[in-house]
Amino acid sequence: MAGPALPTTRFWQRHEFAMLIANLLVLVLTTFLDKNHNYVANWQGSTIALSRQTATLAIFALGAAVVIIAGGIDLSTGSVVAFSGTICATLMLLMDHEAQSKPVGWGVILTAITGTLLIGLLIGSLHAWLITEVGLPPFVATLGTLVGLRSLSRAIVESVTAHVLGGSKSQINIADPTFRELSGSMSGTTWNLVAIVAIAGLALWVLLSKTVTGRHLYALGGNEAAARLSGIQTDRLKWLAYCISALLSSIGGILYVSQTSVADPQTAGRAYELNAIAAAVVGGCSLQGGVGTIPGTLLGSLFLRVVIDGVSNVITTGADVYEGLIVGVLIVFAVTFTR
Repeated sequence: MAGPALPTTRFWQRHEFAMLIANLLVLVLTTFLDKNHNYVANWQGSTIALSRQTATLAIFALGAAVVIIAGGIDLSTGSVVAFSGTICATLMLLMDHEAQSKPVGWGVILTAITGTLLIGLLIGSLHAWLITEVGLPPFVATLGTLVGLRSLSRAIVESVTAHVLGGSKSQINIADPTFRELSGSMSGTTWNLVAIVAIAGLALWVLLSKTVTGRHLYALGGNEAAARLSGIQTDRLKWLAYCISALLSSIGGILYVSQTSVADPQTAGRAYELNAIAAAVVGGCSLQGGVGTIPGTLLGSLFLRVVIDGVSNVITTGADVYEGLIVGVLIVFAVTFTR
């Protein structure tokens, strides 16, 4: 059975070291090719923007990495982000009908966040149930929620706004400054996001590297049949992996609404599942399962954002047109080399 990749005797032989070098090379190339030299002339603003984008991606990329290591795939990340943001904003609006125009207080915020996280766990449990009990392939199970949850989010927003506000709307605005500061959007800082990513990354690193459950997750991804024959509870491990992924996506959804101050299920989390899988694969996770690390995933998230940010700095007009192309090319190269 495959287990966690053991550290080599030399750090420079590891995938994480290669990712560090790759990140540095892209930063240097961008600095030289950027006519405005943003990384030098506006280093503080560039650092804050890059940190915010990387932390936002890393939150749900970590969940995708755990699922991939366990031998599965989660295509629902973007829709779970949109659905969770919708649930959080909806709960705040239901508890305080004036949430769109005035502060709601810590009690309402904490209740809404708790309810959203519980919904995230239920979504993860649904994925695990469809895969283990119904027998659906992970691709099909999560593809179903990818399509269904976004549509359900729109129906919830229109129904709740029609009931509470007297007129159907396609989005819900949240004005509470305390809630918005969860993502640092009010003060313009990123330490909140970085702290959340650091805590999640450390917890998952301990789980995968220092516990029996972590070794079992690697074994599950390496050879599920052998893992089951050796007495490992594979169904429980799948439930754990998909719940972690959905929970982190729910946190991402809460932070998305906090950052933008609006829950808009039509646009929230678009293509996030592609970016999450790309960050995990670029960071060293094998789509065949059983291989990958948390530090590698974090560095993969940074690399993906550094490349996209570099392109936007070098190609100042229409750079967003090439974002999907860049992510697709990176996935192809990463999968090719990790095989």
